Parts: sequence; structure tokens; C-alpha cells
Amino acid sequence: MRISGQSALVAGGGSGIGAAVARHLARQGARVAVLDLNGEGARAVAAEIGGLACPCDIADALATETAIAAARAAHGPARILVNCAGILAPGRTLGKDGPMPLESFRRVIEVNLVGGFNLLRLAAAGMAQLDPLGDGERGVVINVSSIAAYEGQIGQIAYATSKAGLAGMTLPAARDLARHGIRVLSIAPGLVETPMMAGVSEEQRAALAQSIPFPQRLAEPAEIAKLAQHLIENVMLNGEVVRIDGALRMAPK
Repeated sequence: MRISGQSALVAGGGSGIGAAVARHLARQGARVAVLDLNGEGARAVAAEIGGLACPCDIADALATETAIAAARAAHGPARILVNCAGILAPGRTLGKDGPMPLESFRRVIEVNLVGGFNLLRLAAAGMAQLDPLGDGERGVVINVSSIAAYEGQIGQIAYATSKAGLAGMTLPAARDLARHGIRVLSIAPGLVETPMMAGVSEEQRAALAQSIPFPQRLAEPAEIAKLAQHLIENVMLNGEVVRIDGALRMAPK
């Protein structure tokens, strides 16, 4: 699919990987709607790229429907969805203070996994109504998972479970939506320079970089955005989770 001229939804687009994806798609000529729970961040990125800010909680069905409807009214129906939204709730299954609070676990699953499916189902419903492009393609959905889906570390039980769910969703969703000409893919980044890394000291950052075989540095969000571009443009890529991690395989801690 050619990106230029298409309407795109970028969830979690107010910062980090999502902001990089929103900027990159806009540079490629897409009309971008920035969805984010952080309304201030969404508005800042949208203003920068000439897009539309759609503040919403993707785990809320009605709020997400409203945001997608606003994007459709402004930009036309979307053929591209890139879901970069995600939250953390560090904690062990059983910690010093007892079992992990169920509500902490539940909120991460609600946003990262249920919210991801909510976006997928709503965007796909709109894409299925569009005229097909080359090869019968009507749209493409990309979820941002994580290598934590495969090598979740100590204290990552909620995050790793949610990202494993997104990875596991990829193939069955692609099979479900194949008859509509909608592709579904996931990206599984390793260590990336995002706001989630803001509290990491320089010493810790250097140690993390040394754990990556090559190149020995954290990935830039723009590198994830470039991969998203390729996944959108290459119609033969479907039902796959693509790691982008410098060959990193995370240790238990």
C-alpha cells in the first residue's frame, strides 16, 4: 500500500514510538490522527505534523468509537492503523508486600491488550467497507508488541503478558480479516529510547546497551517507524511478528 494520500490512525501517538510513527507517516504524505490518553501530548504532535488530535482511552469502547469517527470526518476513512499505546505496572507476581494487586495487572491488560483489540476491531470494520486497492487490499493494522512477549523479565508479569497477547493475536486476526483484504502485523521492539527509559541512569543505560549484540545501543523510535513503513508498503507481509532488537535476548533480570 502506498502511504501517500491515505488516512492513518496512530494510537499512543503523543510520545515515544507512537509520536515517531505519526511524524514519519505524515512525512510520507499520510493524513494522521493522533490517539492518546494524554491529550496534551496528542495535541502537540498533531499540531507539529498538521494532523488531528483525538484524545481517548483505547480501552473504552465508546471513547474509541468517537475518536475514530472524528478522524474519519476530518481525514476520510482510515486504511492504516498503528497501535503503539501501552503502559507499565512493574511488580512481581508475589512481592515483599504480598501478591501483586489484581487491579494493577488488570489495568495493563485492559489498555495494552483489550485496548489493542478494541482498536483492531473498530478500524477493521471501517476498512472492510472501502474499495479494494491493488491485490484486493483494503487496509493494514500494526500492533506494537515487545520482545518481553518472549523473554519477559522478573517484575514484568503484567507487561509481558499483555504484549504476548498482542503477539498471539496477530496470526488469527490476519486469518480472520483476510477475506476482507486487511493485513495484520506486529512489531516487537527491544530496548528503545522512549519516555519509559527516562528514569534509567547513564550507568544502567550503558549496561543495557552492552547487553545488545549489535549494534550496542538502544534503538531510536524513528527506526521503529521505518519498519512500520515497510510493513505497510509490502503487501506480502501479513500475520507476522517482526522483532527489531539488535539480536537481544533478555536475561531474567
